[in-house]
Amino acid sequence: MKLRYFILAIVSSVLSISGCAQQQEIAHHPDWTYNSVVYEVNVRQYSPEGTFSGVQAQLPRLKGLGVDVLWLMPIYEIGQQGRKGTLGSYYAISNYEKVNPEFGTMADFDSLLSAAHRMGFKLILDWVANQTAPDNIWMTQRPANFYERDSLGNATYEYDWDDTRSLNYENQAVWAAQDSSMRFWLSKGVDGFRCDAAGEVPAKFWRYILPGLKKDYPQAYFLAEAEKPELDSPDSLFDASYAWELHHLMNGFVNGEKTVKDLREYITKDSTSTPSSAFRLTFTSNHDENSWHGTEFERMGASADLCSVLCFTLPKSQPLIYTGQEIGLNRRLKFFEKDPIVDWSSNIHTLFFKRLISLKHNNPALLSGEKGGKMTYIPITGVSDDILAFSRKVKGNEVIVVANVSPKIVSFVLPLKHRYSVAFRNGEGYGEEKSNDKYKGDVSVTLQPWGWLVLTK
Repeated sequence: MKLRYFILAIVSSVLSISGCAQQQEIAHHPDWTYNSVVYEVNVRQYSPEGTFSGVQAQLPRLKGLGVDVLWLMPIYEIGQQGRKGTLGSYYAISNYEKVNPEFGTMADFDSLLSAAHRMGFKLILDWVANQTAPDNIWMTQRPANFYERDSLGNATYEYDWDDTRSLNYENQAVWAAQDSSMRFWLSKGVDGFRCDAAGEVPAKFWRYILPGLKKDYPQAYFLAEAEKPELDSPDSLFDASYAWELHHLMNGFVNGEKTVKDLREYITKDSTSTPSSAFRLTFTSNHDENSWHGTEFERMGASADLCSVLCFTLPKSQPLIYTGQEIGLNRRLKFFEKDPIVDWSSNIHTLFFKRLISLKHNNPALLSGEKGGKMTYIPITGVSDDILAFSRKVKGNEVIVVANVSPKIVSFVLPLKHRYSVAFRNGEGYGEEKSNDKYKGDVSVTLQPWGWLVLTK
């Protein structure tokens, strides 16, 4: 009996060690993700045609911009029942394994995917796990308990999403069906998923399917549209989650509702509530914000560019650029109708984002997650209510960011122990910096309203 217990103890220990090693390996982000900038593609509005081919034609322009990851808004077949507007919502899906004919054929998608990979992009899809269209094929092909239903047996929906029906995640057959459909696209070579409304779906579902997906596709990337501790923890296996709180905080800068004090409190809270390995998707716009709440210029006004600088430089940040931001698109894109962008000419906004992307790519201190430099505040005498100054440092590289989070001109002395190069500062040309300035010692600095200075060493 003792021998039996001894053998069981050894086996248990081996399995435990093996399990820990497997979890450690799975929880590691793919190498390509740490230095990446995500670009959200609104296929419908990306060209007059609104097709996969229309996106493919612009890959060289996006390559020149410098982005790394192309996130396509949902490309799947859209339901007819209860369809909103003329074209319907991307997020009311009738078949997860068919493409929306509005965008072209599956062969057209395959061509876009192949072209993107040849040019060095990663391409991820928008995955909608929470709900389907009322006329999704599962509604008739699966048992009634595949969907949540009311006391009369009617399939239900959340919020005002009356063009959808909610899946029943108490039924593990739903889990298996979602897993199978995600694998359909991963097997085609897509590089991962942005998971829509991930926090609306039980965390136990993600913890069930993601280990298997990560094991079979170790280079896949998973982004949760959620800001919940249970999805930020390493064992959730999401690579990144949304920094919604930061976004809403930045929306409050321009009208004085939020200040440097609030920003510091957020940074402290985020550093303690999420692990250092967590990526935080940071943004000034996305499809929801643009269509329903306004452009970054409507919401953030003159502080919009400063907020983008913060999105690229704060700890853990993995920055996002939404369709049209790189040309300063200043209108809301319609959600259920055709509303294409027709002029993609480069301008000062393009130069601004190119500079930010280059800054991230060329400075290891700005890597996402645990590989990036930890944040250290730089005390600035007399202007602490207006100025956020911090350093991020890794071996061989340091980035200093000084941000004027106020609508007034601020002058102060910046204490520097070493010699730094000016990498990026606001001014004419949206930061098209041509100076070879070097700063060292006590440097007198004047920042314009919502201005910034970025130094590197």
